Amino acid sequence: MNILHQIRGWVIPCLLGLSILFLVLGMWSPGLAWGVVITGPLLLLGLYDTRQTRHSILRNYPILGHLRFVLEGAGPELHQYFVESNTSGRPFPRDYRTLIYERSKNIEGVKPFGTELDVYEPGYGFIAHSINPTPIVEDAGRQFRVDVGGPDCTQPYSASVFNISAMSFGALSGAAIRALNGAAKKGGFAHDTGEGGFSVHHREPGGDVIWQIGTGYFGCRNDDGSFSADMFAEQAVDPQVKMIELKVSQGAKPGHGGILPGIKVTDEIAAARKVAVGQDCFSPPGHSAFSTPVGLCEFLQGLRERSGGKPVGFKICIGRPIEFYAICRAMLDTGIVPDFITVDGGEGGTGAAPQEYSDHLGMPLLEGLMVVNNALVGSGLRDRVRIAAGGKRVASFEIARAMGLGADWCNNARGFMFSLGCIQSQTCHTNTCPVGVATQDPTLAQALVVEDKVERAYNFHRNTVQGLAEMTAACGLAHPREFTAQHLYERIDPHTVRRFDELYGFLEPGQLLDGGAHEEWQSMWNEASSKSF
Repeated sequence: MNILHQIRGWVIPCLLGLSILFLVLGMWSPGLAWGVVITGPLLLLGLYDTRQTRHSILRNYPILGHLRFVLEGAGPELHQYFVESNTSGRPFPRDYRTLIYERSKNIEGVKPFGTELDVYEPGYGFIAHSINPTPIVEDAGRQFRVDVGGPDCTQPYSASVFNISAMSFGALSGAAIRALNGAAKKGGFAHDTGEGGFSVHHREPGGDVIWQIGTGYFGCRNDDGSFSADMFAEQAVDPQVKMIELKVSQGAKPGHGGILPGIKVTDEIAAARKVAVGQDCFSPPGHSAFSTPVGLCEFLQGLRERSGGKPVGFKICIGRPIEFYAICRAMLDTGIVPDFITVDGGEGGTGAAPQEYSDHLGMPLLEGLMVVNNALVGSGLRDRVRIAAGGKRVASFEIARAMGLGADWCNNARGFMFSLGCIQSQTCHTNTCPVGVATQDPTLAQALVVEDKVERAYNFHRNTVQGLAEMTAACGLAHPREFTAQHLYERIDPHTVRRFDELYGFLEPGQLLDGGAHEEWQSMWNEASSKSF
């Protein structure tokens, strides 16, 4: 900056002098006059910079100050490509991105010369393998399934152990949605619509859909934004809809509403969300259809009945554990039990969110998963409810670890975005996604060739689940749902390793009902009420 400081006062005089020189020389040689085409606009920009009042740096460093904004804008890319190591990148390190790209392209995801991770660093985790491995399941992408649907469900669903997590049309381009749903159709796994409605882009490819209903009730709302039971029933009976998911909260921004500006509400988005074209589209922080745990259960029962008996569940990022205990009490009091619960971690989130929310709000997945699993086990409900886990489960180890802590299957969003060509430019909220994934700009979305990306998303799913099958076999297991906390280890300090069943407390079936749980858990259970969150 010292050099720039020394020359800053010479920029405008030099441009003025050059402009005059080019004009004078142009009198003898007209070709030289074209130099003013370069120096003239720069001179005008410099004069404007010295008089504008928004940016101090431009007033002191006319023209030169723009270099700062150029470098600042390119900062994430420069850091990603030239600064970060294979393991240090955030939100996803280069190693993970490379693994996803390779699996999407059907390239064997191997790494030479050993791990780059520090295996003696606190937090390093690993899985205990067996000296007696089992045969690897072939075509695990289709073979590893989980049956979803309790006794009140008349149309149970056989779900893959790895599915596409919630991403709305509107946040993602229509081309991206079609590619994801086409992959789900080809691979026999499920595609969560996100709260933006069951759009034509979900419908056309014909893949299995989990229809998510959010606080805005998009796709099934009255003009005042309240829930429309009739509109829901009309769409929920569609054979393509396999399960219904009520979004209570999400990891990216729990307890935070949102707005889609009217300028972005196109004809297609309006049709999917059942809102007016060109008008601001609000997503409230909470639900208006219920306000108590009992109300939540009764609302879920209504969704199940109006969908023709399909599996229903809800998505939640755990905040205060006592509130989830209250939901479990409501299940017992009403006899209404959801077929599944999707646990999202505070580290989740494809959509843009306030930084404070992304960084410090919401329980991380592993802890949230433990709360949900323990509460269901301790209240005697676990056998009736399936648990799905979200929050950055992009690799086989992450999936196995979640299943070892109680998940029946995992959902993933950003991994599938990478499979479509996402480069982690982190411009999802600006409508300027450079690869056409997270944008509604048709000139950018056209870069995403649906037919090609269907294959890549399909390959990512198939190869990821096959990697999980290999890891499962190496541990002597037949199905990844057989992973338990006893298979998982984590380093506490350079000299200490602990198994997960030593790190975390696990309740026995019905232990909360018997009053014999750990004091902290038992006191929350005793305090929780089905009548209030």
